[in-house]
Amino acid sequence: MKIAVASGKGGTGKTLVAANLAEVVSRTLDTTLVDCDVEEPNLHLFFGGPATSAEVCVPVPVFDLEVCDRCGKCAGFCRYGAITVLQDRILFFSDLCHSCGGCMLICPKGAIREEPVRIGQINISHPSSLLTLVSGILDEGQPHATPVIRSAKEHSMSSCLVIFDAAPGTACPVVETVEGCDACILVTESTPFGLHDLRLAAEVADCLGVPAGVVINRSDGRDRKTTEFCTTHELPVMMTIPFDRKIASVQNRGELISRRSPEWQGRFSGLFEQCRDLAGVRR
Repeated sequence: MKIAVASGKGGTGKTLVAANLAEVVSRTLDTTLVDCDVEEPNLHLFFGGPATSAEVCVPVPVFDLEVCDRCGKCAGFCRYGAITVLQDRILFFSDLCHSCGGCMLICPKGAIREEPVRIGQINISHPSSLLTLVSGILDEGQPHATPVIRSAKEHSMSSCLVIFDAAPGTACPVVETVEGCDACILVTESTPFGLHDLRLAAEVADCLGVPAGVVINRSDGRDRKTTEFCTTHELPVMMTIPFDRKIASVQNRGELISRRSPEWQGRFSGLFEQCRDLAGVRR
């Protein structure tokens, strides 16, 4: 079973939900927690232990200028504008390249080959006997997060339960993370921005065909507009977390409320059962 934890905007509490959910369910189930927020991963702050690393590389075209006759077919094929063929030279913009390999296949002279280029790494640790943490880390200055996320997901497929902590927003990294999941937890807050971005995130989950439910974080008790939206769009509100200084204090120290409180341990256990219902998984 694969569960994604996502949100339309940053700062809503995705990591809080993903970390506590993994902490609780890993006490009885073999669980892998995957940090797919590869530009700023932070789940390792809550789960210690030594980690092993693996590089993430992508193929990048290299042009043999002695063989190339400047026909321009590679530039015409590249939909991302990464290649420009001039009369006397080729301009290659690596930040625009998506490593699709099409330019190499279409070149009639065989003047293009691919070489691997590092863009990030995967760290794997085992905080407990039943919990594995996989963290994707995009190298500084690299523009494409999705290959690192894809690699992180591939490193997690052996577990019976996988929880993905997605990047904020609704762009390609989130789509890469949520796609193929059995359920999606959308974390929001009761603010105008929170509701606006919840709407966008719900649309992404719907387009991908992934059943979703909502967790309202930092609730001040005035959640009417959010709950009305959820009711209208048939999104179950699976948990409400209050706006509480004690919760913030625990999390900010790198601890987890589910470790400190039997009440929160029970509530996150209940959240997992609701995710199973959402995904149609038999108990």
